[in-house]
Amino acid sequence: MYASILAGGSGTRLWPLSTTTTPKQFLRLPGPDTMLQATIARIAPLISLDQLYIVTAGAYRDAVTAQLPDLPTGNIVAEPAGRGTAASIGLAATLIALRDPTAVMGSFAADHAIADTARFRQALAFAETVARQGYLVTLGIQPTHAETGYGYIRFGAALAHSDGLAAHEVDAFVEKPRRTLAEEYLRAGNYVWNAGIFLWRVDRIRDEIRRYLPVIADVLDEIGAAAARTAGRVTPAVERVIAAVWPRLHENVTIDTGVMERARRIAVVPISVGWNDIGSWAQVATLYTPDEFGNTIVGLAPERHFEVRTSDSLIYSTTGRDVTIAGVEGLIIVDTGDTLLICSKEQAQLVKEIAEHARGRPQRISGVDSAEPS
Repeated sequence: MYASILAGGSGTRLWPLSTTTTPKQFLRLPGPDTMLQATIARIAPLISLDQLYIVTAGAYRDAVTAQLPDLPTGNIVAEPAGRGTAASIGLAATLIALRDPTAVMGSFAADHAIADTARFRQALAFAETVARQGYLVTLGIQPTHAETGYGYIRFGAALAHSDGLAAHEVDAFVEKPRRTLAEEYLRAGNYVWNAGIFLWRVDRIRDEIRRYLPVIADVLDEIGAAAARTAGRVTPAVERVIAAVWPRLHENVTIDTGVMERARRIAVVPISVGWNDIGSWAQVATLYTPDEFGNTIVGLAPERHFEVRTSDSLIYSTTGRDVTIAGVEGLIIVDTGDTLLICSKEQAQLVKEIAEHARGRPQRISGVDSAEPS
């Protein structure tokens, strides 16, 4: 099996710790490894570094090289500009197909956390067998609550079973629902969260991109012709071709809307593996063990923080300076030295909007309406 790991990102959801120069996949959340390194370690028993491609932005090439010194340099794909996951995944599939025209590839984000790695690998191995039969396979997360911030997948009849896992026909991809609808999905039992984890044969996904996204397919064909001379490795000559043809991609197209929502023979494998996309500071808090009051303290020695009548709050510090809070509940406090973020857990998704405004350094942001998570 081969794999592509998407390691782009704008660094807004976990601002101010995550920035445009250091998005979250390059951070240690939690543990000694960065999220990118943890993603690779998670799949390493199934996929060797030689069969792994990292698709990233040009600005992050050096960070990828520094964090993955054993990865062949020809397996780092730097996009000139972000044009959506359809182009990113399609580019990796094009390169892999030059090495094995019917290889199965997995596609993973570099910034997810998974607690049960053994079960996750078991699901990948099972999904690979389904993908070899010609299905486009996605791993769906069995919902634990009525989440409104994720897309859902509705599934139907079972196609195959193995060791407590099942692959089902996909009936529909569903957009982020309202609360009442999300509660209905939870009760129905045949809906899973769309985590953006895919497995398929490279010939199948390339055919579907050709069918539904011909402009992207044409661009990828030109890159493939150049990479054929390097056996699917990215060299300076291949990079020059990428730079020359990439501007013809004018729109950002996701693999979900561009292909998965339109193609046939789609399968989903529901899994429960402690998945977390770490899309907000509230989700960061769930990665750590809270104290008896539900408070999570990261980066501070016990003598450096003091809370009075405070509960369900996150304090995350990279400075180590004293923090004292009293009489609050459900707060997020992030101290990076040059920036102090304070917000409620309920509005943690607004950090993305704040980060986008902060790039222009406005004096104050007011009148921000609450919105469903993005």
